[in-house]
Amino acid sequence: MPAGVDRLGRAGARGLVAAAALGLGGCVHPPPKSQFPTAEDALARMKQGFACANGVHGIGKIDHRSPEQGRIRGEISIFAINPARVRIDVINPFGAMLFTLTSTSRAFQMLDFQQKQLLEGAASACNLARLTKVPVPGHVLVTLLRGEAPLLAHQPEAATLAWDGSDGFYRVRIKGNHDAEQEVRLGVHEEDFDKPWQDQRLRVVGVTTEQEGYVLYDAELRNHEVAHTAKPLEDEMGVDEDVPPSGGPCDIEVPRSIRVEVPSTADDVIFQYKSLDLNPPIERGYFFQTLPPGTERVRVECDDTQR
Repeated sequence: MPAGVDRLGRAGARGLVAAAALGLGGCVHPPPKSQFPTAEDALARMKQGFACANGVHGIGKIDHRSPEQGRIRGEISIFAINPARVRIDVINPFGAMLFTLTSTSRAFQMLDFQQKQLLEGAASACNLARLTKVPVPGHVLVTLLRGEAPLLAHQPEAATLAWDGSDGFYRVRIKGNHDAEQEVRLGVHEEDFDKPWQDQRLRVVGVTTEQEGYVLYDAELRNHEVAHTAKPLEDEMGVDEDVPPSGGPCDIEVPRSIRVEVPSTADDVIFQYKSLDLNPPIERGYFFQTLPPGTERVRVECDDTQR
């Protein structure tokens, strides 16, 4: 059975279980008193909530499970800066560096410390997935890692909105180009249920994106907490000028746990932030790596059309 069909089948089964629970007196979540009129209104409100966030820097853990590699855990540092700049450093539980991935809108590099190889290639979704295991382009990854839903390009009339009373959030369903579909799950801040919809804060609690019937990824975002703008990076020696934040003042909710499943490969990866800053200072050259001594440079190519 195709992975996409299997995933949708499990989703349908969960819906039947929820319906049965409601029939047996399960918990029902009433909608806010004032509801968003259209899907586009809700999506615009989501975007407005992240307008001040140029990027994030998070420190925490990565927990990856896959049939091929088993379970891999490590400490992680993530820089995700608009529009598509990413740097991810992974350290094993014993303090040894495992990987450093850097990517811009054009170039991808991943330094494998164990194999002593610097992989280089195009900033394609499949190259980024060599570490993240999530087959999405850089700008989608940056958006997801800061807690926002990366939206499919679509016409306004191709998006619908409905309140899910069993789970207590909005479901926005989008039909995009190239036979792509998406569901964005938006929760309302607990303190805002009695406010007009224009004043309600929305948090992204889930995103599922499909293409041609296959689920590309299914993301769950949890443990939302307010994050703040990073402080300037100071030169302890007092020689160089301070590096300012990469954006203006920003105080918004960001999920501390982002879990992404890829049904086609059965990969399951969790990014767990222990600390997180918004609009972090960025030193020059931070998204480019030079070849370390004793390391082999390897050109890598892959095809994003292959699943």
